[in-house]
Amino acid sequence: MPIFVNEKTQEFHLQNNGISYIFGVISESGQLEHLYFGKKIRHRPSFQHLKERRRHSASTNRIEGSYTTSLEYIKQEYPAYGTTDFRMPAYEIRDKMGSTISDFRYRGYSIRKGKPKLEGLPATYTENIHEAETLEIYLFDDVLGGELILFYTIFNGWDAITRHAFFSNKGGERFYLNAAMSASIDFPDSDFEMVTLAGAWAREMDVQAKPLGRGIQSVYSARGASSHQFNPFLALKRPDATEGSGEVYGFSLVYSGNFLAQVEVDNFHVTRIMIGIHPFQFKWKLNPGETFTTPECVIVYSVRGLNGMSQTYHELYRTRLVRGIWRDKPRPVLFNNWEATYFRFTEEKILTLAMESKKLGIELFVLDDGWFGRRDNDKSSLGDWEPNLEKLPGGIKGLSEKIEALGMKFGLWFEPEMVNKDSNLYRKHPDWVISVPGRPMSHGRNQYVLDFTRDEVVGYVFEAMSRTIRESKISYIKWDMNRNMTEVFSKAWPKSRQGEIFHRYILGVYKLYEKLISHFPNILFESCASGGGRFDPGMLYYAPQTWASDDTDAVERLKIQYGASLVYPLSSIGSHVSAVPNHQTGRITPLETRANAAYFGAFGYELDLTSLTVEEKTAIKKQIAFFKAKRALFRFGRFYRLLSPFPSNEAAWMAVSSDQKEAVVGYYRVLAQPNPPFSRIRLAGLDPGMLYAVDGYGEPVYGDELMQVGLLLDKIETKGDFVSSLYCIRAAEKDG
Repeated sequence: MPIFVNEKTQEFHLQNNGISYIFGVISESGQLEHLYFGKKIRHRPSFQHLKERRRHSASTNRIEGSYTTSLEYIKQEYPAYGTTDFRMPAYEIRDKMGSTISDFRYRGYSIRKGKPKLEGLPATYTENIHEAETLEIYLFDDVLGGELILFYTIFNGWDAITRHAFFSNKGGERFYLNAAMSASIDFPDSDFEMVTLAGAWAREMDVQAKPLGRGIQSVYSARGASSHQFNPFLALKRPDATEGSGEVYGFSLVYSGNFLAQVEVDNFHVTRIMIGIHPFQFKWKLNPGETFTTPECVIVYSVRGLNGMSQTYHELYRTRLVRGIWRDKPRPVLFNNWEATYFRFTEEKILTLAMESKKLGIELFVLDDGWFGRRDNDKSSLGDWEPNLEKLPGGIKGLSEKIEALGMKFGLWFEPEMVNKDSNLYRKHPDWVISVPGRPMSHGRNQYVLDFTRDEVVGYVFEAMSRTIRESKISYIKWDMNRNMTEVFSKAWPKSRQGEIFHRYILGVYKLYEKLISHFPNILFESCASGGGRFDPGMLYYAPQTWASDDTDAVERLKIQYGASLVYPLSSIGSHVSAVPNHQTGRITPLETRANAAYFGAFGYELDLTSLTVEEKTAIKKQIAFFKAKRALFRFGRFYRLLSPFPSNEAAWMAVSSDQKEAVVGYYRVLAQPNPPFSRIRLAGLDPGMLYAVDGYGEPVYGDELMQVGLLLDKIETKGDFVSSLYCIRAAEKDG
C-alpha cells in the first residue's frame, strides 16, 4: 500500500520502494504541514516528533495565547500569504471586498487507485489502476465559500510524485485567483545547488548550477510559451551530488505557457520551492459553480545523482506521458528539405531530393515551409493553407502520392497558430489576431498570433489542416510556432477576463492538438517553436518529439542535447545531420561527427543530398543502416551522461539496453590538442560481472573494468577539430 494514513494524528505518508513523502494537518489551524520528503523511511503510527515548534521573538501567531503557531516558522504544503506567513504564497485569491486573505482548512481526504485525468490539460497517466495511487486532500474556506483540493499521485514503478491543485467556487459570490501554483514544498535546510536550463534561440538548454542564497531565485517565462530562455524545470541537488551519486530533487511542469519555478530561502535556511503558472499577468475569475485546475508538476527524487533523476523522467515521460501508436513504434529516419531549399523549390526539386533520400535508406520525406499560398518568403500566406500550384502542380495530394509511390512516407510543415497580414484569412478576420484595440501591433517574423482563446479560430484552423490531411497521404506533421505573444488582449472576452488570456490561449493549442490526434491517430506529430522555444512536457503529451533547436551545428548540439537530456528522453529530441559550413555557425564538422551526435535523438537529415559526393552518400547510407540496427537501443535504452560539454573540451554519453547486454558510447572532442595524453572515460550502467566485446578492442573486457578503469579512447583521431567516435559494446558472456 503506497499511501498510509495515521488517522489519529492526521498524517499522510506516500511511499513506494524508493521514496517517502510525509505531511500532516496542523491541529491548531487546519493548514497542512510538510514533514519529510526523500529516501524511503519506515512507516510508523505517528510522525509528530518531526514537527518543529518553539517560541520566536517578534513573531505573529495564528492562535490567541499561543506563541508557537506562526506559519512563518512552520513548513507547509500549499501556503497562503498574510496569516502569519510572510513568504511568497502558493496561491492568492481576491474576494468581493478586495481582500486577499484566505483560510483553507482541512475537511477530509480520499484515496483512489490509479490516477485521474486532468480535463483539458496534459498530464502523466496510468495504464492500469495498480500502477499508482492518488491522495486527494479537501480544504475549505468558509468565508470565501471556496474549496481547494490538492492531488498527490505516487507511482509504484518510479520514484516520482505528481501534484496539482483544484479550486472550486461553492459560495454565492465571485472571486479571482491571482496566483495558483501547481506545487510547493518547504525543505528544512538550504544546502542545495539550483540546477536550471537556460539559453536563447539557437543555444537552448544550457545547464546552469549555482548555490542557493537567501532570498528568491527563479526562472520563468512571460512570453506565452515555455520559451528558449528557460525550461519549465528546476532541480535542487546537494553540493556533493554528481551525475552518478548524491541526492537530487527534480521539479518539472507539464505545461507549455507562462511559468514560474522559484526557490525562496528564508533567514532560518528553510527552502521553499514552488512551480506553476506565472502569477504575472494572471487573473482568473471564478463565478459561483466555476472551477480551475492547475497544470501538473512531476516531482522526482534521486539518490543516484542527476543521471538517476533524468532516467526516472525519461522512462516516465516516454511511457506514461507520450501517448498513441508512436509511443512504442519505431520512429522513421526522416529527411527535411528546409536547409536544402528554404522557400525556393519546385516539385521537380522535391522529387529529386526524395529519390536521393530513398536510395540512401531514408523512410520519411518532410516538406517544410513554403508550400502554400504565395509563400516565397516569411511575409505572406500564413493562415491560408492552400497549396501553391505553381510550385506543386498536383498540390499536396499529388506530391504526397508520388512520394509514397517511391516507397516513402510523407510529412508536412504547418504553423497553425500564426497569420500574416498578407493573407486571405487576415483580410477576412483581422479581429482574430491577439491585439489591443487602438494600439500598434508588434510583429515577429512578419507574423501575428491568432486568438486561440476563441473556439471559432481553433475550429477554422482545424478544418483547414484537416482538409489537407484528408485529401493527401500525410504520415507526419511538423507543428511550428515562430514568435512569442505581445499586446495580449482578446476582443472576444470582457475586461474582467483579460487576465485569463495567456492560459486560455494554451488551452486552445491543446484543444487543437487533441482534435487532430483524435481524428488522425496515425500521424506522428513533432512540435517546434523556432526550435526549442516550447520544448516542454506539455507538448510531449500531444507530440512525442520536439525539434530541439534551429541550430543544427553538431558541436552546439552536444550542449543542447546534453542539457535537454536532464529531463527529456532521447526519443523526444529531434536531431538532424545538416550541411557544412553549418547554416547557423559556419562551422565545418566531419560528416561522421554530425551523425554521431544526431544518433542520440529522433534521427534525420537536413541538407541538399543532390550536392553530395559519392563518398558522402556512401557514408550516409552506412549511417542510416547503423541507426536502423541500433534505433531500439537509442530509443529504449537507459541513457547516461559521462562527460559534460559545458566546462570542458570533451563530451561523452552512452545508451545501455535494459538487459545490459548492449551499449553504444559516443565520445566527442571539440578542439584538437597537440601531443595529447592517453585518455579514458569511465562507463556506467553495465553489468559488472559480464564480459563485453568492444568494437576495435582485441580482448573482451568485464563490465566492472569498463566502469572502474575506463574505456581507452584509442580510436579517436589525434589531429583535427570536431572529431568523435562511437564505441559499440555487446555482451560476450557473464562471469560464473
